[in-house]
Amino acid sequence: MQNAPSPSPSPTTTPLSSPTSSLSLTQTINGSHHFTIKGYSLSKGIGIGKHIASDNFSVGGYQWAIYFYPDGKNPEDNSTYVSVFIALASEGTDVRALFELTLVDQSGKGKHKVHSHFDRSLESGPYTLKYRGSMWGYKRFFRRAMLETSDFLKDDCLKINCTVGVVVSAIDCSRLHSIQVPESDIGDHFGMLLENEESSDITFNVVGEKFHAHKLVLAARSPVFETEFLDAMEEDNHEIVVTDMEPKVFKALLHFIYKDTLIEDGECSASSSSCVPSVSDTLEAKLLAAAEKYVLPRLRLMCESVLCKVISVNSVAHTLALADRHCAMDLKSVCLKFAAENLVGGLGSIENLGIKAAA
Repeated sequence: MQNAPSPSPSPTTTPLSSPTSSLSLTQTINGSHHFTIKGYSLSKGIGIGKHIASDNFSVGGYQWAIYFYPDGKNPEDNSTYVSVFIALASEGTDVRALFELTLVDQSGKGKHKVHSHFDRSLESGPYTLKYRGSMWGYKRFFRRAMLETSDFLKDDCLKINCTVGVVVSAIDCSRLHSIQVPESDIGDHFGMLLENEESSDITFNVVGEKFHAHKLVLAARSPVFETEFLDAMEEDNHEIVVTDMEPKVFKALLHFIYKDTLIEDGECSASSSSCVPSVSDTLEAKLLAAAEKYVLPRLRLMCESVLCKVISVNSVAHTLALADRHCAMDLKSVCLKFAAENLVGGLGSIENLGIKAAA
């Protein structure tokens, strides 16, 4: 008797994996720039095709500039119109963007002249700039005779606003879980090491006031300290006398070395509302000298950043002299630009100090 065949096993069902998703997001990164042109009448006759350029400004990872043509860009128009363009001022290939140019009504009536690419994006799409120097704008932006009798020109001054929207695309993949990582607090820990004076192995005597620190930390941050400690290894010297720096400045220097930030000191800071006799008396100015002495480029830039924000007509010449003395080239550049754009007297003061703009 033959045995009945056993039933075939049922096919194994593979469980379906969880569905995934992704999102393609295309949007614009927008930025604006305000360009003021003083002395419009003196710019006439500059020549057809020649422009006055704004300072470069950054939007979406690219540099841009506004070009104003007082005599127009198109030779065929024979200076009948002024031309305005937005130019790609940095390297780039096929940069897609939207633009808006606004000639400001200075009467207060709000009747600005606006040329916008943003409200036409659905019709024509973004404009593509092929390479550095590519431009978007209008050869016949405004008839010059009408401009000169309009409310757009006031006290021989024009104001042009522009907005650039750089098109960017990204793929966003969904994530079921995320873990937030806090900001680094290593500076706080090193700061505690400084404050507690734990395991300190070097003492600085600064005009009678003593500060305790750690050779390894100082040497890691400053090549000057590194060389100084290596040369003094055999002498076993645990105290260094500092005679060319105030205690409060040396304290701020150590604060930066350990915490990588500027110390908060409202009394002598350049950004303080307190009255200071001169720029050179501010904490940032004195730290700038310390940064040069101990070769701390980040501290130098941080001081330059603070000082450049408080430049005024009265202080620009002194700030420039300070920048020139301590080789603070970024601050020097800002001072020269500020003086050139704001007053002839400022340039005269700079010349009296014997500092050349091209230096």
